[in-house]
Amino acid sequence: LQKDLEEVKELLTKATRKRLRDVLMTEKHKLELEIKNQPPPKPKDVAEEEKSSLGGYTVKINNYAWDQSDKFIKIYVSLNGVQKLPAENVQVNFTERSFDLLVKNLNGKNYTMTFNNLLKPISVEGSSRKVKTDTVLVMCKKKREEKWDCLTQVEKESKEKEKAAYDTSDPSEGLMNLLKKMYAEGDDEMKRTINKAWVESREKQSKGDIPMDI
Repeated sequence: LQKDLEEVKELLTKATRKRLRDVLMTEKHKLELEIKNQPPPKPKDVAEEEKSSLGGYTVKINNYAWDQSDKFIKIYVSLNGVQKLPAENVQVNFTERSFDLLVKNLNGKNYTMTFNNLLKPISVEGSSRKVKTDTVLVMCKKKREEKWDCLTQVEKESKEKEKAAYDTSDPSEGLMNLLKKMYAEGDDEMKRTINKAWVESREKQSKGDIPMDI
């Protein structure tokens, strides 16, 4: 994340067009929020001890589904064969605004998923996890029985920023807003593609091949 942020800052120093700078500023803000909400690093000896106890290699879980009731936020994680593991191999650590899931030694791999800065506080004592066929269900007990619009504060801020960006009476802004969204949510390859397109469009425009303002 820090390297991504440094690269975005470097691109900002080179960008001259306002719209491209807006895209980069959006990504810079998003990265700064993610870095701010990262949990503090664990002491080296603790991290090394955990690493040695895990064995194999660790896979970060990015795909999940979620739902909610009046009392719980429910996160569903699909992992083939997880029900065959010993109970102690599926661990979830809760805090009032976060949780970490660790699944150890599933088919020779370890799986992790972390949610920081949850949208609203949860009850650590009332939260739990359930292992079902090919699925881990993480149950976060709400401290207050109210509807959540999303899972984390970062998601909320991102949606509000996106909504503000789309709130325009100028139809020509539609494509630019879409590009901003693609850039903000895209992976490194998507960012490189958009940056390349900007450079090429500027070069063509300077040669007079494109009469309109891309």
